[in-house]
Amino acid sequence: MATYAVGDLQGCLTPLKQLLDMVEFDPREDTLWLTGDLINRGPESLETLRFLYQSKDHIISVLGNHDLHLLAIDAGYRTPSQSDTINPILTAPDKAELLYWIRHRPFIHHDCQLNYTMVHAGIPPQWSLEKAQEKARIVEQVLQSDRHSVFFENMYGDSPSGWEEGLSITEGWRVITNYFTRMRFCTEKGQLEFETKTGIEYTPKGYLPWFAHKKRKTRNNNIIFGHWAALEGKTNSDRLFALDTGYVWGKAMTMIRLEDREVFSIRAQAN
Repeated sequence: MATYAVGDLQGCLTPLKQLLDMVEFDPREDTLWLTGDLINRGPESLETLRFLYQSKDHIISVLGNHDLHLLAIDAGYRTPSQSDTINPILTAPDKAELLYWIRHRPFIHHDCQLNYTMVHAGIPPQWSLEKAQEKARIVEQVLQSDRHSVFFENMYGDSPSGWEEGLSITEGWRVITNYFTRMRFCTEKGQLEFETKTGIEYTPKGYLPWFAHKKRKTRNNNIIFGHWAALEGKTNSDRLFALDTGYVWGKAMTMIRLEDREVFSIRAQAN
């Protein structure tokens, strides 16, 4: 019995299957964790989603920004961009059950026995794990309810840039969602910077990577995350596991076995 975590798939099913074959994944005993962004930009978005849905009993996935983007388009609050590869999902006969499954994924997954926490982008430095779980539940409850259209209507935006007292309900939803699915750089108090998507060598003035703040309240937690391909898996910490290593950008897909932290990787083939 083993637990494997893999970075953002983004509609790249072939390398995922290669990794599963590499580790001799056994769905009767093993479990697969996914950091979100299951679909979009890659060539097999519908196929990826169907494969995961068929295997859902041994898969744990958190929500990523591309997953929410798909749901928002389907709800009528966003239009597809030219780089999207999700139209086959939106026109599929099994769309309803696939999107229902995505909409019911959590923002955070924590396993007390394994002592790992998984989130798509990160946890803001001013929140403990317990606080982050509490905030995640607030948004999960509305997203999984019959009020989810109200959530998508108010989801997009860079403002407010961080959590503060006195936010409206919908502003609170937006900040929580931005923390868990979009965050890279922020201040110690959790004010977000959205423009910079490079590696940490180009950290904007006044900000740090969310995980680099010395007083970060989750610094003693083992955290698995994706979203930030420019990190190339490097965090300079044995408690942080950045698993989005940019397969869809021509680099690699990375998987880790949580029990012994052995890393497995598939390089993208050059065109």
